[in-house]
Amino acid sequence: MATASAHHTARTQADEAADEAARTAAYEVVFDAAVAADERIEPRDWMPDAYRSTLVRQIAQHAHSEIIGMQPEANWITRAPSLRRKAILMAKVQDEAGHGLYLYSAAETLGVSRDELLDKLHSGRQKYSSIFNYPTLTWADVGAIGWLVDGAAITNQVPLCRCSYGPYARAMIRVCKEESFHQRQGYELLLALSQGTPEQHAMAQDAVDRWWWPSLMMFGPPDDESSHSAQSMAWKIKRHSNDELRQRFVDICVPQAESLGLTLPDPDLVWNEERGHHDFGAIDWTEFWEVLKGNGPCNDQRITQRRRAHEEGAWVREAAAAYADKHTNRAVGSTSTTGETGATRA
Repeated sequence: MATASAHHTARTQADEAADEAARTAAYEVVFDAAVAADERIEPRDWMPDAYRSTLVRQIAQHAHSEIIGMQPEANWITRAPSLRRKAILMAKVQDEAGHGLYLYSAAETLGVSRDELLDKLHSGRQKYSSIFNYPTLTWADVGAIGWLVDGAAITNQVPLCRCSYGPYARAMIRVCKEESFHQRQGYELLLALSQGTPEQHAMAQDAVDRWWWPSLMMFGPPDDESSHSAQSMAWKIKRHSNDELRQRFVDICVPQAESLGLTLPDPDLVWNEERGHHDFGAIDWTEFWEVLKGNGPCNDQRITQRRRAHEEGAWVREAAAAYADKHTNRAVGSTSTTGETGATRA
């Protein structure tokens, strides 16, 4: 009897596994068809576990980059040379905080909590963009970040407005609109410096010299060394490869640099008539990987400041949670009272 029961249990489990595999296969057909048709995948839709985990990784890294990216420029708010520049910079840093909130909210629709993501950031288990581990040495760096770093971000992020995952795509629409302001203010700041005194022009050129190569690294490693790019493109999370976006960015920046009266620090930068694009020099990927490993100029400073800000803001989060609970309980109590009154009248 025991043997027969065991066989029956085994057959039942095998049948259930076969049914589950058949359901998964059917769901995958629907998912693949939706992606192929450029339809949006929404939070309640079925999606492969790998698709979900890829989105969590990418959106989290993007969100982390936004809030870490507040630091390099926030250091210059109190030292901005005029009230106008101060107001512009404050607005920009505030925007970056908002971008982080949009993106953490998008990640939460995938079933991961914001606390979990922040814990992974603070413990080093999740990364942020390598570009934010470089110091802002002069006021001109604020302009170089706006023109180059935010310009690279726009090049990378505009295609994400057509990402296959709905919440991420919709968040990117507003992010890109605000990033265009950031890029423009950086360009305008560098233009003012470039057309100023010889010392100001030299300051602008020095900033561009230091930020150019790290900006090219922002698009990620070459396509043949990227472990995620091909699959992300197949799922239409990304629409273009790292190298395609990097080339597009270079082609955009060359005429802009000429308009600024500044030069890009690459002796190999030249127009290739046959390709219809600019050729550019080799990127030092050793530096890129070292920065990602935590050996950049400001890695320790950035993450230490982020942890401290999170700890010092604990009372704000607790107060907000208490306020929300208070109003939730009040609403529940009001509903309950209304129901009792209605029952009495009936």
